[in-house]
Amino acid sequence: MSLRDRPGAGSAPGRGRATRRISSTVVLLGVVSMLTDISSESVASILPLYLTAVVGLSPVAYGFMDGLYQGVSAFVRIAGGYAGDRGGHPKWVAVAGYGASALSRLAMLPAAGFAAISAVVTADRLGKGLRTAPRDALIAEASDPADLGRAYGVHRTLDTIGAAIGPLVAFALLAAVPGSYDSIFVVSFAFAIVGVAVLVLFVPNLKSSAGKARIGLRRMFREISGKRLRKPLLAASVLGLLTVGDGFVYLALQERDDFAATWFPLLYVGTNVAYLLLAVPLGRLADRVGRGRVLIAGHGALLTCYLLAALPAGGLGLTVGTLLLLGVFYAATDGVLPALISRLVPAEARGSGIAAAQTAVALTRFASSLMFGVLWTLQGPGTSLVIFAAVLAVAIPVAGLLLRGIDRAEVAP
Repeated sequence: MSLRDRPGAGSAPGRGRATRRISSTVVLLGVVSMLTDISSESVASILPLYLTAVVGLSPVAYGFMDGLYQGVSAFVRIAGGYAGDRGGHPKWVAVAGYGASALSRLAMLPAAGFAAISAVVTADRLGKGLRTAPRDALIAEASDPADLGRAYGVHRTLDTIGAAIGPLVAFALLAAVPGSYDSIFVVSFAFAIVGVAVLVLFVPNLKSSAGKARIGLRRMFREISGKRLRKPLLAASVLGLLTVGDGFVYLALQERDDFAATWFPLLYVGTNVAYLLLAVPLGRLADRVGRGRVLIAGHGALLTCYLLAALPAGGLGLTVGTLLLLGVFYAATDGVLPALISRLVPAEARGSGIAAAQTAVALTRFASSLMFGVLWTLQGPGTSLVIFAAVLAVAIPVAGLLLRGIDRAEVAP
């Protein structure tokens, strides 16, 4: 590991934590994620409308598709984390995942019908599942343990810049040539390939600082099923089961609101701008007051988001408020969860531990999308959101009890 990538590098002796620099590896991985998110979000921002209005999927069928988008990555997350830990090459496992997602963009061009599009979405999400834990393990390895929330916040900020630009790209292409979905898929592929190139050419393949130890399958399963992870994994699962996919929230806004219907691809921008502005501040807050507390508070924002989206009448103000609350939720949870988990497992099992938490979230969100799709068909969007909000109001204090004291339960280096 070079000096500039060593945790705490760039800090003058005796100076405060605020002077510590973020590793160049974290920044480079943020650039990779930014380019990849321009690619993925340009497609994701038009996917709900494309699938329901162009392909003609029902709410239940869209719920299944959204479930795939949310949860199919769970099937390879632990494999990706373990491959990075075991082989000592987390970067190259991440490269394989990013490459698979890039190729899926081109595969959308000939895809027509439910089965073909499901296969393409599955390939994209499997690529995401494969890359996420090794990438997050690289971030943890390159960062000071006391500043993990900040490091993940910086990465997620760059990632979210891409997530904000992607819908703008899609909107501009559709404004220039109405109905030109194929052009979105081609431009999306170009951004994804540039991201893979940055990862291959510039990001170092950092290995575990714990003596570059290699972990066996038995040890890996013992770590991810052990006492330290049991409660946080259960809390993440309970909360994930009540997390509605973004697409459903946006479709609910579209049904009640002319503004949301007219500017549908830009709804993603509103959420991502809030995420962009808050990822680093909330990451730093999590480092100071406790990552478990910030994680729980983020789900409080999600509950309020559901209630605003469920109102029968909308308008610009309520729509913007809903999008901002959804951005607060992601800023308080997306980077905070891996920062929390990474301190509960030994360094040589870090990728596997992060992957276990991400798998729990992905699987429960898959189930959540299926349940919400059925509920939408039976009750409509407003009532369904209120029901999910009511159950989430019960789940939040339960998860809070499970995470009590979790920030003090660190593993010794």
